Amino acid sequence: MSNNNKSVHTHTHTHTDSNLARPQTSERSDGAQDIPIFTKTYEFYRQLTAIIPSFPKTKRYTLGQRLDNITLDIFELLFSIPASSNKLLVLQKFSVKLDLLKVLIRLSKDSQVLSNNNYLKLQEILQEIGKMLGGWIKASKQASP
Repeated sequence: MSNNNKSVHTHTHTHTDSNLARPQTSERSDGAQDIPIFTKTYEFYRQLTAIIPSFPKTKRYTLGQRLDNITLDIFELLFSIPASSNKLLVLQKFSVKLDLLKVLIRLSKDSQVLSNNNYLKLQEILQEIGKMLGGWIKASKQASP
């Protein structure tokens, strides 16, 4: 195929088509995408990226981008857990990022960047992720000598 026929797609928007937004569990062999906390985090990110474009321009590239980046950081931490020699440390970093997301989502609502309805949807998912993470941290502490 010649380079003349190639289309280069460089923007970073997330597709909102439900078929494209679902995690594909067969892509990786480590099983990270099969765990419920990954599925919930994926759902959160999918909903967040559908909402960020509605942020006012003055907040879209600051608060919106920060929310996006922190969520991507969480994915990175989630995928690094199986390879980590100190899983508890990585889980604690995940917890800090999750707490920061909760505060920034609340700040978005309080500054009227995020509607109450969207706030409640996102906050509910974050609460579920937090419960799963708390259980994982507790189990890791019990497994550690």
